Amino acid sequence: MAKKSIVRNFLKLAATGHSHEAFQLYVSKNFKHHNAYFKGDADTLMLAMEESAKTNPNKILTIQHILEDGNLVAVHSHVRQNSTDLGAAVVHIFRFESDKIVELWDLGQPIPNKIINENGMF
Repeated sequence: MAKKSIVRNFLKLAATGHSHEAFQLYVSKNFKHHNAYFKGDADTLMLAMEESAKTNPNKILTIQHILEDGNLVAVHSHVRQNSTDLGAAVVHIFRFESDKIVELWDLGQPIPNKIINENGMF
């Protein structure tokens, strides 16, 4: 399976409350992540994703761009907690070894009520 497809499936599963399945299918045992708000191990992130899905069962993740370069895949997404939420622009960067995700970075920028830039965030 192509790395971009793995990432699409991983994010879709995680956003819809199936983080255990996402991690079981696509994440290496040596996984680490770099989110400043959580410990860097797989179990902590998986449980946080699960809790987020329970708290926000109507989460909407829309992938805007996905780029692959060697063992890296970057995804630019619009993430909303529900249909009325303005949401955030989020970038996930995944590093692979073979066909497994071994490292993840994520960055987010909330979408303001008034956007000054005429080009928008997407």
